[in-house]
Order: sequence, then structure tokens, then C-alpha cells
Amino acid sequence: MLDQYTYVFVIGTFFAFLDAFNNGANDVANAWATSVSSRSVTYRQAMILGTVFEIVGAVAVGARTADTIKNGIIPNDAFKGNAGVQMLAFTCALAGASTWVMWCTRHSAHVSSTYSLISAVAGVGVATVGASQVQWGWNHGKGLGAIFSGLFMAPAIAACFGASIFLLIKLIVHMRRNPVPWAVWSAPLFFLISGTVCTLSVVYKGSPKLGLNKKPAWYIASVTLGTGFSLAILSGLFFVPYLHAKVIKKDYTLKGWMFIYGPFLFARQAPADAEVAKVPDYAVVQHSDDETTPQGSVNGSASEVNEKNLVATEVKQLTYAELVALSEERMNARLRKKRGPLGWAMRLLHDYPMGDGKIYEIPNLRRFLKRLPAQIVVGLLYGANYDIHAAQTGVEGTPDGDRMRRVYDNAIKYPNETEHTFSFIQVITACTASFAHGANDIGNAVGPWAVIYSAWSTGDAAKSKAHVPYWQIGVLAVVLCSGLVLYGYNIMRVMGNKITYHSPSRGCCMEMGAAITVLVFSQYSLPVSTSMCITGATVGVGLCNGTLKAVNFQRVSLLVLSWIFTIPVAGTLAGVIMGIVLNAPHFT
Repeated sequence: MLDQYTYVFVIGTFFAFLDAFNNGANDVANAWATSVSSRSVTYRQAMILGTVFEIVGAVAVGARTADTIKNGIIPNDAFKGNAGVQMLAFTCALAGASTWVMWCTRHSAHVSSTYSLISAVAGVGVATVGASQVQWGWNHGKGLGAIFSGLFMAPAIAACFGASIFLLIKLIVHMRRNPVPWAVWSAPLFFLISGTVCTLSVVYKGSPKLGLNKKPAWYIASVTLGTGFSLAILSGLFFVPYLHAKVIKKDYTLKGWMFIYGPFLFARQAPADAEVAKVPDYAVVQHSDDETTPQGSVNGSASEVNEKNLVATEVKQLTYAELVALSEERMNARLRKKRGPLGWAMRLLHDYPMGDGKIYEIPNLRRFLKRLPAQIVVGLLYGANYDIHAAQTGVEGTPDGDRMRRVYDNAIKYPNETEHTFSFIQVITACTASFAHGANDIGNAVGPWAVIYSAWSTGDAAKSKAHVPYWQIGVLAVVLCSGLVLYGYNIMRVMGNKITYHSPSRGCCMEMGAAITVLVFSQYSLPVSTSMCITGATVGVGLCNGTLKAVNFQRVSLLVLSWIFTIPVAGTLAGVIMGIVLNAPHFT
């Protein structure tokens, strides 16, 4: 029979996995939402790159020690050597934090997983040792006062950095009469900036195991600037000739692998009929509900046009919930036409809906068992096929869709050839952000679980520093990435274009602005949420359009409210759970 410690360990492990899953669905998804919104990468590419760099960052250079009192919030002697109370405390903290973040993710409200866990630990501390014993002040940069000091400062500073970088790009590239050549020839400069910033991100936020942040200043400067200039030189030798042939000569026969030709591409002759550069369309638009023949098109017959007018009139009479449901059903109908496992599963669920009555009715039980394999397949594959861009632009005919149309109308659109230049830079910044997040934030995810495991396996309250085995880091890194793949679309569909108009030149500025802000706060040992920084940088870049109407402040206000409510809700929830379980009647 399992003892009570094993029960707590099993429950704690479950909530540790749930917290890591939520971390991936929230923080990692938010980190890649900018790149997906800018169309620099597809959602599937973001999942692959995010998974690879998160796991590599976590396993290769991730922190292997975990502060069992979570940055000094609970005093060392709070548990008085009682391993059971310590296990229970961190289990309740994980339960409160993961429950709140899961609810927010389900409703597409982005919150910081790290701040949720910190608030939950504070709530557990109040329930365990009393409010007077919790470190509410600065506590050498580890108390709650220091942790939450960046709640509003960090987004504001990130907005300034992001806007400054974007204004530099506007001055050098976008404001020129012919911006495409300026974008091509100035590319090494922006590769230099991004390479330096990304290297500093790895040094100060993503390499606690390597200890690079403790090296002399001359060493750090040499490494960062050396990396930045090396990247700039490589871009000048290979990227600039490739881009010159593709967007200036408009050579549509150029293949991606031909960048290895380097300077020889300058002598390459483009086809005589090359008139338009073969680059993706980065425009963010709201597509019509009818994807075949536009309403009133001369290609349609009079009866077809009249029928579409009647349908349009009926659609306008639908409620907001019905319009959203209609949009979701339209996407699901496209998925049902797909070949492969997802199409089969979507068709089966559509053809065999649950009947009237409770699930224990015999017909419903039979249908449930028949639908179960399809539901598992949909759960695994639905997120990878979700139409992120359609969800971000809002449903036409709804207040949300009208609001997003106004935001896009007030944003300046730049040529696709120019934006294509910055899409490569944005991929670099996004991959580096994932690497640094996996290396640094894996400690926040694995720390409580390491404490619970250590207390369960040894029977003693863990010391101030608990050694974290590689296998624990690897397991939670995989769980974290599964959150991005399976559930990250809930956050991506409201981030990015839901706040302001995105494009690659804007997106790389947002990511670099957030990275610089994290670096600044790291210098003063102030923990800060990368997700909050990227949100602030997004607003700052959006304001560079020259009008407040280019930013969806309603969505921004909802995000800020979710940040604020995270502190009392997660803390109270975890504290109540701890108080109830700790003081519940029991038999010995």
C-alpha cells in the first residue's frame, strides 16, 4: 500500500507536469506568436523550431540547481525539517498556479507562468508560516517586492526599446523612396544588432550553468561583439547576394539552397520575364467568408449573386456567439476535407455526435467509446492545423472583427520585398529567445518538482539548493514543448495581430526590444517576465504608426488585468488549498 508521502509525490508530479505544460502553452507560445503573426514562419515551423531550441537550451545549459524556497519568499526554517509539509507546500503551490494558468489559457488570457508560481508560493507561505514570515520586501532582490517591481516597468521599457529599433529601421529603410535596395544593403547592420543582442541574451539569461555572466567585461564584450560581427560578415557574403538576386533582380528561378554561391550570385542573370519578386505576401487581411466567388462578381450568375446577398443579410442578423461559432465551423469543415488521421477524426466526430441525455445512457456510452479514438487524434493534431491568422484578424461582422479592421487600416504597409529581408532576422531572434527561455525558465518549471522528489526520495526536507538530475530537466522540457504543440494556439490566436498590425520588420524589433529589456533587468538581479516584455514591445512598435488607433488597447487592457489578477488569485488559491489540506482532520 502506498504511504501518504507517495500519494503527495504522485499528485505533486501531476501538477508539476501540468505547470510545465501550461508554461509551454503560455510563455513559449507567446514568444513565437510574434513570428507567426508576422508570417516569418508558419505555425508548424514555429512548433518545430520552438521545440528544438527549448529542449537544447534546457538540457545543454539549463540551470541544474533549484532554490527550494523560491527566490527567498519562504524562510529556510519554515518547514522545520518536516519533509511532508515541504512536499505538500510545493504540491499546493503547483496546484494553485497550474489551475489558474490552465483556466486563463483555455480562455485565451495570457498570464506569466513564472509570476503565477511565485504568487502561489507566497500564498502557501502565508498558510504555512503566516503573513509576517513571508518576504514581502526587497530581500536582496529575491523578495516579492523585487519580483513584482518589473510588473509595469518592464513592459514600458520594452516599448521604448522596441520603438527605438523600429524607428531606426524606418529611418534607414522604410522612409526611402525606393526602400528595397536600402533593405538589402543595410541587412548586415541589423544582423549585427540582432546577433549582439541575442548573444547577450544567452550570456545573461540563458547560461546559468556555464557561468558566462560571471566572466570579465572584456570577455563578454569580445564574445558578443565577435558573434555579432561574424554574423554580419556572413550575411554580407551569403545573404546579401542571395537577397539581391531574389528581390532586386527578381530572379524567380532562385532556390533557397543557392545562398551558398555567395558573391557569385551578383553575376547571375535573371530570366528575361522576371518582373515580380517571388516572396511571400506578408499582408494581414480579413478574408471574405466566401472563398470562391466574391459577392457581386461578374463571374457569378444573377441567381448566385442574389443568393449570396440573402445569405449576407441573414449573417448580419446573427448574434456574436453565432458568428464566432459559424467561423469555427467553417474552419472545421475545411479540416474534415483533409486526408489523413485528422480528417478522419474530424469526420467521425461530426457524423457521430453525442445524443440527448447524460453520458451514462446506453446509446451515449456506445457513441463515446466510438468517438474516443477520434477525440485523442483531434487533441494531438488540432492545434497544429488551427488557422491562427484567421483567428487573429477577428470574425467579420462582429465588433472584434470591426475593431481589428480599424487597427489594420491605421497601420502603414510596406513592400513585401522589404519585409522579406527582415523575416530572416526575426527567425534568429525567435530561436534565440526559445533557447534562452529553455535554459533559464526550465529552472522555474523543474524547481518545485525537484524539491518534491528530493523530499520524497530522502525523507528529509531539501536543503537550500537541490541538485536537479538531467532526466528531470529533459522530461519537463518535453512536457513544456508539448504544451506549445497541443495547446499553444489558444494564446497565439489572441496575441500578435490581435494587438497591432504585424510584419517581419516590426516583429524583429518587438523581439529585440523585449530581449534588451530582459538584459537590463538581469543586470540589477530583477526577475522579469519575457512575455510581459514582448507585449510591451508590441505596443511600442504599434504606436510608431503615428496614431493610437493602430493599437488595440482593449486587448492590451485585458492582458494587463490578467497580469494583475494573477497575483491574488494564484496566491489565494494555493494558500486555501494548503490551509485546507494541512489542517484537515486526519487519523493516525
